[in-house]
Amino acid sequence: MDLQPIELAAKSNHYCHQKGPDSPWDPKKKQAWRQLCVAAAFCLLFMIGEVIGGYLAHSLAIMTDAAHLLTDFASMLISLFSLWMSSRPATKTMNFGWQRAEILGALLSVLSIWVVTGVLVYLAVERLISGNYEIVGGTMLITSGCAVVVNIIMGFILHQSGHGHGHSHGHGHGHDHGHSDSASQHQENPSVRAAFIHVIGDFLQSLGVLVAAYILYFKPEYKYIDPICTFLFSVLVLGTTLTILRDVIVVLMEGDPKGVDFTAVRDLLLSVEGVEALHNLHIWALTVAQPVLSVHIAIARNTDAQAVLKAASACLQGKFHFHTVTIQIEDYSEDMKDCQSCQGPSA
Repeated sequence: MDLQPIELAAKSNHYCHQKGPDSPWDPKKKQAWRQLCVAAAFCLLFMIGEVIGGYLAHSLAIMTDAAHLLTDFASMLISLFSLWMSSRPATKTMNFGWQRAEILGALLSVLSIWVVTGVLVYLAVERLISGNYEIVGGTMLITSGCAVVVNIIMGFILHQSGHGHGHSHGHGHGHDHGHSDSASQHQENPSVRAAFIHVIGDFLQSLGVLVAAYILYFKPEYKYIDPICTFLFSVLVLGTTLTILRDVIVVLMEGDPKGVDFTAVRDLLLSVEGVEALHNLHIWALTVAQPVLSVHIAIARNTDAQAVLKAASACLQGKFHFHTVTIQIEDYSEDMKDCQSCQGPSA
């Protein structure tokens, strides 16, 4: 039988989730917004310059690199839109808020990389087969050199480093709120990370174009190097998207978040004094950086339920820094030993 809902007192007498009218976003989202805005501006300006340079050089490699920049610019706009959507308040229909808009934006960004890469590979193969093209090596060399520099600048703008500042809430079966200010494992913003991967792909392709331009400047007869470099570096770009796609799939399929091990969480809860058993342990993530947990904990009769709830919440927040934790306290029953549902997943 379930005990009555328990309200735990927070360390202070009052706690509010509202960040205030002047700060609708947390610092990480503000930083992500600034990074994407600056990078998008750089991307748009140089994309226009690269289109002009590619046209003057008659270089398909530079033109396709400009097309890749166009995709990057579009993906950054998608990411900015998704960040704005995720900052909107929760509603009765969308009661978790719009947090996963970031994940959808990252997914669209990855898919756009695949589409453009497919086009680049097709055009490279077509050029190898036909051989009907001429390239102005000098203009191509200057333009591709500038492209490498711009991609390095955008990479520095979008690079994420350091350690995040943990912010978490512990919830008992009555919505207990605990505020943890301890530093947590750094989690990258998925939208900025996707944009950074875009820039890596652009840098690799621009580097390939620069090498090709250098060779063609001195050896114009080696023009087939242009499509070959495009083909090789496009294949590398596809590989860089796999880690982002994996993280997106884990979130959408509500798998264990990165850095949170199911068995470790279960063992930690069972080690709390007074806990006899647990079941319905579920761990998932709203986004890559927001793990969530819910669990039913069974305690022996005459055990202080409030003390167990406080201890379990403190252990979880101290080690894993969950965004939200919901714990329901129940009376322990011997039947739980033979109940398959109470045993939890075995694999």
